[in-house]
Amino acid sequence: MIIKSVNLETVCGITSKLPENEFSEFAFAGKSNVGKSSLINGLISRKAYARTSAEPGKTQTINYYKVEYREKSQKEIEAQGLDASYAQEKSVYFVDLPGYGFAKVSMETKEKWGKMIESYLHTSKPLKGVFLLVDIRHKPSANDCQMFDWMVNSGFSPVVIATKLDKIKRSQLSARVKEIRSTLGMKSSEVLIPFSAETKQGREEIWAYIDSKNKEEEGKFYNERERTKS
Repeated sequence: MIIKSVNLETVCGITSKLPENEFSEFAFAGKSNVGKSSLINGLISRKAYARTSAEPGKTQTINYYKVEYREKSQKEIEAQGLDASYAQEKSVYFVDLPGYGFAKVSMETKEKWGKMIESYLHTSKPLKGVFLLVDIRHKPSANDCQMFDWMVNSGFSPVVIATKLDKIKRSQLSARVKEIRSTLGMKSSEVLIPFSAETKQGREEIWAYIDSKNKEEEGKFYNERERTKS
């Protein structure tokens, strides 16, 4: 995936009104310090665009990143004899949600963050995909399980991203994935993608999912426009 531009367009606090965007949104949720910012930086091919921090709970707002991309470079299109549509520029929003489960903030603050996340997930019309991040090194926490169950029961099909893949041995991967799936109660049809911010393993799989959902939305928009014309 070729990233053309990235822009932090909107930052929403607890009392802010959420924006009404025209392009598809993809939300990233997970407990504090699970690596959401590192994942977003990896997806947009920027080293430190989404701010990372060693201090859990740093993200206390909903951050909207507008990302413009193309599927293939012109060189790849020519070399592979692909259709020119692969060079078309597309736009999506990456929505970085506040981390949950941070022990050093007050219960009142936790509740406010929780309501803010829930409000966004329930009311955002352009939301086309939700990613739940868990640390591949550890068994999912009670908060992780609660968030996964809430997403499923709310009608979402969350894609689980197992971050920090480079922190475990290759021989441990199968067992770690199995434990995460079992603990969260994932069905065999539900998607889990291991990801490394260091090697970028998993990046193309995540982008393939994002682009497929974005294409679905573009197709709906085109069909609606054609019906309006007729």
